[in-house]
Amino acid sequence: MNDIKAILLVGGLGTRLRPVVSSKPKVLASIGDRSFLELLVCHLRSQGVRQFVMCTGYLSDQIESKFGDGTRWNISIEYSKEERPLGTAGALKLAQRYVEDDAEVLVLNGDSFLEIDVQALMHFHYAHAQAIATISVVRVEDAGRYGTVNVDSNGRIQAFMEKTGNSVPGLINAGVYVFNHAIWDSIPEGPSSLEREVFPRAVMRGLYARQERGMFIDIGTPSDYARAQELLRPI
Repeated sequence: MNDIKAILLVGGLGTRLRPVVSSKPKVLASIGDRSFLELLVCHLRSQGVRQFVMCTGYLSDQIESKFGDGTRWNISIEYSKEERPLGTAGALKLAQRYVEDDAEVLVLNGDSFLEIDVQALMHFHYAHAQAIATISVVRVEDAGRYGTVNVDSNGRIQAFMEKTGNSVPGLINAGVYVFNHAIWDSIPEGPSSLEREVFPRAVMRGLYARQERGMFIDIGTPSDYARAQELLRPI
């Protein structure tokens, strides 16, 4: 498990957050005296993850300048830079060359934080031999802005439901995944979305969900970023 690589999706434009974070990528938004991305990296490093691939795009030079090769954190970092916006799936496809020899890889959205036990997540994934990917999900009271995940009693994902805007509870995709090597042929070249295109088409091939109960927050909006200041400061 200690040899698993983590791919971090950190190339987003962060349009909704620009009123409060205007001159840097949103993953470098400050939480106390550290950046949001540093908190995420340190959370993974504390559980034995030492190899990272960062999928960069918007203001990528700031991320590379901040993290370099990872030596400061006793990790190794490689960069996969998109020259044009490719979406979550397109950015991953571009980074595939860095994980060609890896049977499994962790994938995480760089603008959300989920308190996970990496070892437990990997054990869940290995226990479901049919899974080409495992998706961490969390139950929230207001799932309307996210869209929901329908899961059967065995943990297999049956469908992804579009966001409705209705304030109802439900399971949502928390942006943390384990990918088998087999899933890469489901991801097309060029711009595409994991959430809207790749995952819905891959349901029949075997996607599983593990419900997490730790803290979850994304910083996509100014209100959530303000909330993150309080929730993540002690980490």
